[in-house]
Amino acid sequence: MRVEKSVEHRYDVYFDQGDSDDDDQSNVHKIILFRAEHIEYLKNGLFKPLDHHLFVLDTSRSWMVYWISLSLNLLGESAYLGMCYHSFNRSLNSLKITSFLRNCESPHGGFGGGPNQEPHLAATYAAVNAIVTIGNDIAFDSLNRVAIEKFLRRMQQPDGSFTLHESAYCALSVAKLLNIPTHPESDLFQGTADWILSCQTYEGGFGAAPDHEAHGGYTFCGVAGLALLDQLDRCDLDALMRWTANRQLSFEGGFSGRTNKLVDGCYSFWNGAVLPIVQSWKAQKNQMVPLDHWLFDQEALQEYVLICCQHQPGGGLVDKPGKNRDFYHTCYTLS
Repeated sequence: MRVEKSVEHRYDVYFDQGDSDDDDQSNVHKIILFRAEHIEYLKNGLFKPLDHHLFVLDTSRSWMVYWISLSLNLLGESAYLGMCYHSFNRSLNSLKITSFLRNCESPHGGFGGGPNQEPHLAATYAAVNAIVTIGNDIAFDSLNRVAIEKFLRRMQQPDGSFTLHESAYCALSVAKLLNIPTHPESDLFQGTADWILSCQTYEGGFGAAPDHEAHGGYTFCGVAGLALLDQLDRCDLDALMRWTANRQLSFEGGFSGRTNKLVDGCYSFWNGAVLPIVQSWKAQKNQMVPLDHWLFDQEALQEYVLICCQHQPGGGLVDKPGKNRDFYHTCYTLS
């Protein structure tokens, strides 16, 4: 009830201002994205060393580069990342980012969460996606495709899975971006589709591993992984779509990550991306599905994100009203 009350208060403030009797339309409160404030918040965090009280994030620094880079790209700041060479400073930004990520790379392939840390698939996914997000020659030339493929093979397990719960999708994403074969007959992903399918629960969503509870993040990883393998039709799509649609909360408008859990801004991506993937996949298979709207209440989700999740003042986005801003929620709530 406390969360619902905080959300209700945010909506009341907006609608009370919107119902003003003032005839001057310029004074009517509008739902807007505070783009400039979010951009400033993100830029301030990209090259700033971690404060001493944030030492626990030292193993997530490659992730932070990805979250910030993707967020800036979504906000139209791709040039700042060096995607075009209009200025020395912008190309220098991409060089600084890729140099840092190279320091996170193991000489045996794969990336760690920070410099001189053990490589793992989650950090490798973050680093490769950050480099691809930058998308210029400096970034692409920094990738050691041969070493990364060897690393993926070391992470491969006999049952088709990879080390770490979400890492089958991480491995598939990295392989797809680097043009490493991902078709089901590939020896690198032999049995991977079967393993992912074994993670779908009776509810319809996917868990972190077989017999685990369905969860929004793992559901996205499972669905995206099967789509990359062109095996999405093998899962129970009706149950999947029902479970995902039911994660959107009728009062708040945002998504929760699991059954009977609270709303969280990050699931705007983790759950919100699942239905478009399914719809787009069905359309590619010439199945009659609408593509002019997604199968959830988009307007309600936008209201939750823009009214309840924007941190004021100072920019950044949050999990829910009253929570602190961070780069993770800024990235996935924007996405």
